[in-house]
Amino acid sequence: MTAALSSFAGRARRSPGFVCGAVLGAALVCIALLSLLWTPWPPEQIDIAARLQPPSALHWFGTDSLGRDIVSQLMAGARNSLAVGVVAVAIGLVTGVALGCLAAARRGWVDDALMRAADVAFAFPALLSAILLAAIHGPGLATSVLAIGLFNVPVFARITRGAARSVWAREYVLAARAAGKGGWRITVDHVLPNVAAPIVVQATIAFATAILAEAALSYLGLGTQPPQASWGRMLNEAQTQWFQAPMQAVYPGAAIMLAVLGLNLLGDGLRDLLDPRSARTN
Repeated sequence: MTAALSSFAGRARRSPGFVCGAVLGAALVCIALLSLLWTPWPPEQIDIAARLQPPSALHWFGTDSLGRDIVSQLMAGARNSLAVGVVAVAIGLVTGVALGCLAAARRGWVDDALMRAADVAFAFPALLSAILLAAIHGPGLATSVLAIGLFNVPVFARITRGAARSVWAREYVLAARAAGKGGWRITVDHVLPNVAAPIVVQATIAFATAILAEAALSYLGLGTQPPQASWGRMLNEAQTQWFQAPMQAVYPGAAIMLAVLGLNLLGDGLRDLLDPRSARTN
């Protein structure tokens, strides 16, 4: 085990994409956690007299059209984006992995029914689901989380099913069945440990997609609502001040870009490191 971890760590250090993604991902988490304890100014504090201030010692990135500190807004937005990503990916992962394992274990009509249901779910992307949920329950953070989580369910279900079916055909699984082990015992003892790698990689990529989707929904007014901070809503509010203060749109746009880029690089790096057939060697 120690030798395997040492080998993994050595290959990880030699992967520029993985290292860059890990640094950007760690920075996102650290900023989000720091915002729980401290921000330069209260993110919701409005000061009309200080609106559209340029960067200064008091306001490092300046202020927006309502006089709110942009750095504080970005930090609080990172916290909300991280929360949406964690919950939405958890919904998709737990539900999707369970359904994928069930489809692979039972086969037959159960497999067909679950996969056809997944096909139907793919017809409702996160944006369309958010619009439907907003029409029923109203826009908000919970609406965006639920919409993104439901969109992730068929993704995880298909990936888990494909990987699990190949594991069910292995000799050690056939031996376990011959020894009298039940389907769920085999799934827990043999299938899940062997399909964990692609699931972890997909979870990382889904995290990036969730952050981007949350920003898009907030930009359209379907996601995080005032006074909570959101990178997407910051972009929406900045478009009316584009000629007066163009940097207001650059800051949240750069934050979204760096967060999504870092998580995608981390996912690609994990895929290469966890798959010996495509592991990069330097």
